[in-house]
Amino acid sequence: MTINKDSLEFLKDLSANNNREWFSQNKERYLAAHRNIVDFADALIAEMNRHDHIETTSGRKCLFRIYKDVRFSKQKTPYNKHWSGSLQRATKKLRGGYYFRIEPGNSRVVCGFFGPNPDDMKRIRQDIDTNCDDWKKILAHKQLVKTFGTMTGEKVISAPRGYAKDNPAIDLLRHKQFLFRSSFTDEEVIRPDFLHRVSDTFKNVRPFFDYMSEVLTTDANGELII
Repeated sequence: MTINKDSLEFLKDLSANNNREWFSQNKERYLAAHRNIVDFADALIAEMNRHDHIETTSGRKCLFRIYKDVRFSKQKTPYNKHWSGSLQRATKKLRGGYYFRIEPGNSRVVCGFFGPNPDDMKRIRQDIDTNCDDWKKILAHKQLVKTFGTMTGEKVISAPRGYAKDNPAIDLLRHKQFLFRSSFTDEEVIRPDFLHRVSDTFKNVRPFFDYMSEVLTTDANGELII
């Protein structure tokens, strides 16, 4: 399953003509490109289920709308200039999520924890504080570093409540998100092997996901809570 060059070209033209009149005149181009991306997402879900358990049931359901909600945005252009979608892992035992974004000159995949709920964040920080060396070992995993480099994500400005600023693990404790990112060129996006490259990239985050799944399904004493 290949992403068509036309699906990228549509986004380039949309970026230069981000208005309703142009979009209406090019609705057939949009529909053709959208079908192509839905097919890609369907194929990605099938490929991911070879090595993971994805609860997202279809490419159409995983995609975000191209129509922007401009109510709270300073940028009032009506359409997103990218295709994007997210995949969720199934069951409460498998933690973490996957995101892909197809945009001319800025295509990427991101995986990890985009917004842990308060209980999960509390448990994660508790584990960081107690097992900082284990975290450093996981984040230095050859597979992770080779594929993604370093972990990224938003952080609190100072120390989170309950932790000292001089805590040895303060850099990790400040994280509000735990994300791994990998970028692709336009040429890579339209290659026949792109689907498998995305799936393999997501697969390479598994050491971190496996560790986090264990943390978030146990209490501080290692007892199962799910």
